[in-house]
Amino acid sequence: MILHLGVIDLPYANAPRGKRAKVSRGTQTTGDVATWLENRYGLMETYVRVHENVIADSVGDSIKGAIETLAMGGRIDHDPFGTATSKIEDDFKQFLSSGEVDTVGIPGTPTKAAERGVNHRLKHPYRRRKARPSFLDTTLFQSSFKAWVD
Repeated sequence: MILHLGVIDLPYANAPRGKRAKVSRGTQTTGDVATWLENRYGLMETYVRVHENVIADSVGDSIKGAIETLAMGGRIDHDPFGTATSKIEDDFKQFLSSGEVDTVGIPGTPTKAAERGVNHRLKHPYRRRKARPSFLDTTLFQSSFKAWVD
């Protein structure tokens, strides 16, 4: 069995170019961004390195719960790793949103865009704002993160 970390592949939307223009689908997807971030920053690899105890405890607790259910005569009609993968997903999202990602020694973090407060969810994304955590520009990457076991 292998624990996988990845994203649901969703397209990013392009901003409208004029007053009457509509939002259109971009050619970049969350999968593209995840690959780029992993190649450049080792984001998920660093998460695993820093949080390996949380991951191990989550998997252990999840399996322990499934075994206890079986021992009490119950049936496991769901994924025995479901509790663990849900906890890992929440923990990774917190790793990003809390700004911890900027403090674990990844070269290039915090990113310049994060320091400038770039936010593509707003009408003027490059207007100078308060700093934000790295890798949370649109939050689509963060919200599409998934963990699963094969």
